[in-house]
Amino acid sequence: MSEYVERCLPGVESLRAALDSLGYLADDGLATALFLALRLPQPLLLEGEAGVGKTEAAKAVAAILGSPLIRLQCYDGLDAAEALYEWNYPRQLLGIRLAESRYEQLSEADLFSEEYLLRRPVLAALTHPGPAPAVLLIDEIDRADDDFEAFLLEVLAEAAVTIPEIGTIRAAVPPVVLLTSNRTRDLHDALKRRCLYHWIDYPDTERIVEIVRRRVPGTSRELAVAVSAAVRRLRALDVQKAPGVAETIDWISALNLLGVPRLDAGVAGRTLGSLLKYREDQELVRERGLDWLVAGRQP
Repeated sequence: MSEYVERCLPGVESLRAALDSLGYLADDGLATALFLALRLPQPLLLEGEAGVGKTEAAKAVAAILGSPLIRLQCYDGLDAAEALYEWNYPRQLLGIRLAESRYEQLSEADLFSEEYLLRRPVLAALTHPGPAPAVLLIDEIDRADDDFEAFLLEVLAEAAVTIPEIGTIRAAVPPVVLLTSNRTRDLHDALKRRCLYHWIDYPDTERIVEIVRRRVPGTSRELAVAVSAAVRRLRALDVQKAPGVAETIDWISALNLLGVPRLDAGVAGRTLGSLLKYREDQELVRERGLDWLVAGRQP
């Protein structure tokens, strides 16, 4: 890894302190995994339920390094061209017409040069000039298909990609690569072997209280504890989408905006849409009882 990263982050504790200063609270395991990904360097696969802070970890790392965060959002059908590069066909056509107007001839090499290359996220990260490495976030890799995983192997193993018209492009400053997965499907062993791995679990109540009070300044400890306990109860129900840290912060933000000093059944019922995004989940909670949600009391 570059001397730049070594100077910025001499040890795990320095990274953890830097994350803490940005309001991202990482436990020992996550801080160590991020440190190793930065200093070895090696791609890091972060798995966990949606909303536990996987993407936020990448944002925090980019902020610490003062680097651009280059995000590739994965989806079903994503192909290498959309992740890597495309040719600027309108500009190539304009170049051809200008050459014709000047009675000049353009070779294939002239048309397929870097001048006409549109860098998509992967190539943009590999060609970032530094001195700080770019942070490449490959978000929700489990949404992409097997072919896209296979394409990533060269990138992860060599910090390089091959473009047929140009050749192999190797990163002068290899990017920090973070992959996230909500584990909607299993990833292939070949991909995992190239990565460090860390599972991010739901934080315990005390850590949630600390997180939300940092992210939503002015939140009382009483309200933060009540909301955190309610979210923990919700996760015990058979909901389609269990709320994570992000949804907890959304709920706290809504309650603060409404000037709510304490959580009660009425307030919870009116603001449930900040926390649960499926009608069936909301109905399940109402059937269980809003008093149970806010105080653990049986209906």
